[in-house]
Amino acid sequence: MKLDGYAPRLVADLLDQAEQARHALGEGFRDRIVESIYKDATDIAHRSVAQGERRKFDLDLLVDKVVLSPILGLPLMIALLGLIFWATIIGANYPSQMLADGLFWFEAQGTSLFEYLGAPWWLTGFIWHGIYRGLAWVIAVMLPPMMIFFPCFTILEDLGYLPRVAFNLDWLFKKAGGHGKQALTMSMGFGCNAAGVIACRVIDSPRERLIAILTNNFVPCNGRYPTLIMIAVLFVAAGFSPTAASAVAAGTVLTIVIIGVITTLIVSAALSRTVLKGEASAFTLELPSYRRPNIGRIIYTSIIDRTIFVLFRAIMTAIPAGAVIWLLGNITAGDIPLATHVSEFLDPFAHLFGLDGVIILAYIIAIPANEIVVPTMIMVYLGTGMMTEDISQDSLRTVLVEQHGWTLLTAINLMLFSLLHNPCATTIITMWKETRSLRWTTLGAVGPLVIAFAVTFIVAQTARLLGWA
Repeated sequence: MKLDGYAPRLVADLLDQAEQARHALGEGFRDRIVESIYKDATDIAHRSVAQGERRKFDLDLLVDKVVLSPILGLPLMIALLGLIFWATIIGANYPSQMLADGLFWFEAQGTSLFEYLGAPWWLTGFIWHGIYRGLAWVIAVMLPPMMIFFPCFTILEDLGYLPRVAFNLDWLFKKAGGHGKQALTMSMGFGCNAAGVIACRVIDSPRERLIAILTNNFVPCNGRYPTLIMIAVLFVAAGFSPTAASAVAAGTVLTIVIIGVITTLIVSAALSRTVLKGEASAFTLELPSYRRPNIGRIIYTSIIDRTIFVLFRAIMTAIPAGAVIWLLGNITAGDIPLATHVSEFLDPFAHLFGLDGVIILAYIIAIPANEIVVPTMIMVYLGTGMMTEDISQDSLRTVLVEQHGWTLLTAINLMLFSLLHNPCATTIITMWKETRSLRWTTLGAVGPLVIAFAVTFIVAQTARLLGWA
């Protein structure tokens, strides 16, 4: 008996019937199956397990009625995020200044030692005012916020809240063609985008994992906070009392974060309908009981596994950046530093996007580490030849607004560009290690930069067309 051609037709018929049945069952059939399984399991447990006196109320269920509420769930999540940002901004300020003072004191001692030994000025400057000062800025800026943010994040994780964040955002990511667990990887990106990319391993679907990797850059990491906070304090919170200024600055940063989340959803939807076309996979998320956080685990995970790991990578990528900054500030052409020549060359291009040449130059130099954007800009504006140790808010506002013509449009577009621009070198390297694909790594590195320029161009031209700038 010959079956040539019969088997393929049979398989095709079965697939057609399965497709028809899937559409007839509707989108929620998998949820109904899971509900049925859990109902049967509950019935079996009730028949088989003898229970003691039952509590009059279940605290987990009571809390979940608020945390998982369609009305209160998302506002509560945003409020918690804002609280963490506020704590990070307030708590990291003084430790960061103290750490910077200590590191720059050590730089002064090293400089004095080199001068005592008769080292040439360029060697002293290159090593201490270039490489070392770049490292000092990265450590002073990154370490205190990470020491606050990562423990707060780990406490929420250990408490059992993060799975509920994924539950609340699952429907949004599903509509965008992503995966509910992308909310968890996005949350990790707030501390460090490289850590967020690594966290994408929790997503089983290769397609949805790739979407999460390519869009993790749209949540600001610790390295971008200095720029965002500086703009929020100087241009938004400046008109408020000192008591309210920190809350206003935190609210401004939170607004930028929300824009980043919206961008993540938009780009995820675009990817899932084009180069990563496919259906969003369903997943069953069993919410754990709330539990008391484990102090030992929090300390190890937040300090050893996250803070030190991320800081080490940032330090390694900041070394060449510090060297380049010093060279551009001290090599001259016609008695003018190369940094000034380059920034003036970039200025007409940057003007199209509501920025200036110094800002674009700072972001080019800061590809290894976003933490050095602000000190690089100050160095070029002041013509100091090295990253400055410190500058007061009043002095900085004078330099930016009065001497170099910054406007509210400059501030807004700098915040948008800081949010959307290309990931740092550490994140790009991590993307390559996770995907092993030059194509996807290039898209993840260049795509955000294209979006950043497009958004700032639209905002700048619209503002000028309407006479707002």
